[in-house]
Amino acid sequence: MREAIESVINQSYTPVQLIIVDDASTDGSRETIKQVKEQYPQVEVLMLDENVGNCRAFNRGLALAKGDYLIDLAADDILLPERIKTGVEVLAKAGDEYGVHFSDAELIDEQGKFISRHSSKYPHNTIPQGDVYAEIIQRYFICPPTVMFRKVVMDGLGGYDEALTYEDFDFWIRSSRIWKYSYTPEVLVKKRMVRNSLGSRQEKILNRYTESTYRICKKISNLNRNKAEQKALRRRILYEMRVNLKLLNVWLVIKYFSLLITDVTQNKN
Repeated sequence: MREAIESVINQSYTPVQLIIVDDASTDGSRETIKQVKEQYPQVEVLMLDENVGNCRAFNRGLALAKGDYLIDLAADDILLPERIKTGVEVLAKAGDEYGVHFSDAELIDEQGKFISRHSSKYPHNTIPQGDVYAEIIQRYFICPPTVMFRKVVMDGLGGYDEALTYEDFDFWIRSSRIWKYSYTPEVLVKKRMVRNSLGSRQEKILNRYTESTYRICKKISNLNRNKAEQKALRRRILYEMRVNLKLLNVWLVIKYFSLLITDVTQNKN
């Protein structure tokens, strides 16, 4: 956690407002946060009395944010010194239609040792920019901790959807429907691969995160505007059906099948 915090404090871009939200942690994080606050008085700290989940906790911090740009940084990840400066410059140059910036990342293990680059699996020449809505529906290509966005984007969306268990896919879908995305093929963030992380828990049998994905797919069905986007949604639904069969979420497979049938019926050909 301290490494993540100091990676924000040591950014080349200034000024930076750092808000730490502790979601009623029980792993000793509160003591670390108190020590950080003593060392860096400028850091703002919000200690929640009960665990409210990632989305609601972020929204509590969002209410305190004053800057024009935001980064939702997990306690395990690290910003490289030029991350904020690069994002500000790229978005300013791209123009007002662009609301979100993302980059390549270095994947590290729990001890901080290099594993690989995100671009090793998702090459730069396969990463779309601009209107990425349809691409986000049908495939993964954004490394979550690399995302930086204008505050007006989040304000317009009303924050994260607190009914969901996780936030990134829903944010990407809702924001890309309105705003364009810009990509920098430079490593600006280190993503720590942690055992029992949210991402790894999504792969466990009978987990509850897949229900949030289904809810997002229902949103996509209402947001789509053309046949290409509907085709992308069908691909996503078929993929999620396969995933949930492996996870024994038969009830979700049935719901996805119903959503698929509805989509095909309403959008023939």
